[in-house]
Amino acid sequence: MVLLILYEATAINYDTIPALVMFAFVSSVTPGPNNLMLMASGANFGFKKTIPHALGVAIGFTFMVFLVGIGIIQLFDQFPASYNILKFTSVGYLLYLAYKIARAGAPVEKTGDEPKPFTFIQAALFQWVNPKAWTMALTAISLYAPSQSLQAVLLVAAIFGVINFPSVSSWVMIGRQMQTLLTNPARLKAFNISMATLLVLSLYPVLQ
Repeated sequence: MVLLILYEATAINYDTIPALVMFAFVSSVTPGPNNLMLMASGANFGFKKTIPHALGVAIGFTFMVFLVGIGIIQLFDQFPASYNILKFTSVGYLLYLAYKIARAGAPVEKTGDEPKPFTFIQAALFQWVNPKAWTMALTAISLYAPSQSLQAVLLVAAIFGVINFPSVSSWVMIGRQMQTLLTNPARLKAFNISMATLLVLSLYPVLQ
């Protein structure tokens, strides 16, 4: 009902709605920093403890799409250098997270530095330094809400809000199912190193 009301209030052509839904699904469910980290969290901490992380991704990204649509996208047009600053900041932070994931399976002393799953707030804030999230948000607004009217932006954000959570949660389930294979500390360590490596490799398109 909400999506129907928003659709009727926008100038978006009916034919673009299925394309927007498909774009939201494909971009949300395919590998990227969010999904790789969620799978690693599911394998290390289980599904229940990773729910705040998944909710933070879904709600945080939906809010990001909305803010990009109502004005942030114009910042990059006016100050192109800001995009490069964001890119290198994002790369640095993702390399740090890859390091944290790589050592998550290593034995640690009880010093308060034990690996922990992302909180809701951490996951939501992470969207702002996630290169794939920026690409998704900027592309969605540019293609499906070019007028940047409030109604059009709300529609795009709402569609992502509906689709994103079940899409990213599937990666948590994959990680959770892998727990039975990762009971050996050496296997868990190898898995975490593999996830960290994939996270680093996911930066390749950003650096082109």
